[in-house]
Amino acid sequence: MQAIIFCGIQGSGKSTYYQEHFFHTHVRISLDLLRTRNRERHFLQCCFRTQQRFVVDNTNPTIVERQRYILLAREARYEVTGYFFETGVKDALARNSHRTGKLFVPEKGIYGTWHKLQVPTLAEGFDQLFRVRILPDGSYHVYPDVPDSQL
Repeated sequence: MQAIIFCGIQGSGKSTYYQEHFFHTHVRISLDLLRTRNRERHFLQCCFRTQQRFVVDNTNPTIVERQRYILLAREARYEVTGYFFETGVKDALARNSHRTGKLFVPEKGIYGTWHKLQVPTLAEGFDQLFRVRILPDGSYHVYPDVPDSQL
């Protein structure tokens, strides 16, 4: 079974990428939808019990925040794949400016996440780690993360 953990600031394309690539194959676990950690925990436990593939579609900016999911998935014998959505603050703010209602994120929220952001590494416990960039035409460039030791 596969657990996918997204990481990136708001407006970096995570939810759109989920819709385009995993909507038909993986359950989406998102605090934006579930609203509480308790509900999130219940959804994760259901995925583990039923061996359902899932994507954690949250910002997950710190190692500590990602560890919560990595450790649970490992305990349930899931393969853990990370996707790091690389984007600049200006680009994220531009994409965010097209959002309305509850989807709109205040500028200070994006900057706050940006300042906390710790770039994920394979050493955190990922089996695979990919970097994702949005190209000017709106498509995605996805490539495997290569540890510094392999450069």
